[in-house]
Amino acid sequence: MSFELVMILILIGLVGSFFSGMLGIGGSVITYPMLLYIPAFFGAAYYDAHDVSSLAMVQVFFATIGGVWAYRKSHLISGRLVMDMGISMAIGSLIGGYGSQFLTNLTINVLFGLVAVIAIVLMFLPDPKTREGRLNSLNTSEIPYNRVYAIVAALVVGVIAGIVGSSGGFILVPIMLGILHIPIRFAIANSLVIVFLGSIGGTAGKMLGGHVLYGPALLLIISNLLGAPLGAIVGQQVRVKMLQYALALLITGTALKVWSEILGKVH
Repeated sequence: MSFELVMILILIGLVGSFFSGMLGIGGSVITYPMLLYIPAFFGAAYYDAHDVSSLAMVQVFFATIGGVWAYRKSHLISGRLVMDMGISMAIGSLIGGYGSQFLTNLTINVLFGLVAVIAIVLMFLPDPKTREGRLNSLNTSEIPYNRVYAIVAALVVGVIAGIVGSSGGFILVPIMLGILHIPIRFAIANSLVIVFLGSIGGTAGKMLGGHVLYGPALLLIISNLLGAPLGAIVGQQVRVKMLQYALALLITGTALKVWSEILGKVH
């Protein structure tokens, strides 16, 4: 690898993992398009959708480790919610990660674009029930949510996440907000743990499929372990609405970029 490519990958890993820790999204919603377009723009490397989805999944695994470590003493983690959604997502992610080798690059990109659009819609669903102050006094084990919805949603998100190499966090957090009615700080903290469990299956599936580029993956891992804890610290200090707006903006920007590329190739 050239020095230019090494620096590009380290910067991509730092940016992706910072937002992973801050927003509980795994960072792939940012990392995926950056890996797809930035190295190619500078002529440093050309990665196809299979390469990018595998690198993004490895990035998610290590970025969430750093984020979870930063949240370990926050008292925002619900063991029941994590187990309900984490195990289900890990199973789905393993299936999707292995099955992605049978899909075309265009199919993977289209699926990523569709998921981004769904996440945007969920982010802006009216939710009169959810109020940050209403649940702040509760123990995390008392957070009310529909367990069936949670398990099924995590399984579906896991399959999609495994295919596109995504953490699934960028759609998991909107689901937790718009469907399960969980306040955003609880959603972000628990999403990181759930995404970590899911990424275990996804990473295993990608490795079994033989698509992981280990040199670039190592650079992403090193930068992730630095950026994610810093993002988690910032996320615990930022106002709730700012977190929600930042997440919506990131997802919208990614969706526009991916769809512009897809439509350009179709025409």
